[in-house]
This record gives sequence, structure tokens and C-alpha cells, in this order.
Amino acid sequence: MATATENLNSTTENLKNKASDAATNMADRAKQAASAAGQKAEDATHAVGGGMRSLADTMRQKGPQEGVLGAATSSVAKSLDAGGQYLEQEGIKGMANDLTNLIRNNPIPVMLAAVGLGFFLARATSRR
Repeated sequence: MATATENLNSTTENLKNKASDAATNMADRAKQAASAAGQKAEDATHAVGGGMRSLADTMRQKGPQEGVLGAATSSVAKSLDAGGQYLEQEGIKGMANDLTNLIRNNPIPVMLAAVGLGFFLARATSRR
């Protein structure tokens, strides 16, 4: 009887170890998948930034150079270039940090903007 109890305890312990190993393995895989997804999103953000900067260069080269349209083209190209540079340098983490700082420094205007946005989204999605 002692042998049967020892065998049962041994089998139970083996099952616990296998379950623990499987859970650890799954957790590691989930972390790796999340890290890969985060890296892909970061890479995509940098690629969008590069695309914006490329578009700004194309506008500068092929757009009007003088007059009102030239000034407008230059202004849009400058904004695209600045936005693209920001995306390339900061990425998603930098944008999240900037958004956090904006909320911390301006809580009341952010709350009012969020309420207004919520109101307009509710109006836009409600059925009449």
C-alpha cells in the first residue's frame, strides 16, 4: 500500500511539474508574441514617418515654387516633414509619453474634449 501511495504521489508531482512547465512555456510564448507585435507596430510607425518625409520631399520638388500655391505647398511639406520626423524618432512609445504628459499638464481641457468627443460619437452612432 505504501508503494501505491508513493506512486500516486510521484505521478501527481510529475503532473504538477508538467502543468507548471506548460504554463511557463505558454506565458513565454505570449510574451514573445506580444513583443513581436509591439515591434511590428513600432516598425510600421517608423515606416509611416519615413513615408511622410518622402512625400514632403516630393511636394517640394514637384509642387509650385511661387505664389500662393507655392507658399501652401511649402507649408504642407514642412508640416509633413516635421510629423514624419517625429514619428521616426519617437515612435509609439514617445507618442504615448507625450499624450500622458499632455493629460497630466492639462487635465480639465482633456476631460472636456473627451466628453465632447463622446457626445459626438454617441450622436453619430445612435439611431433615429
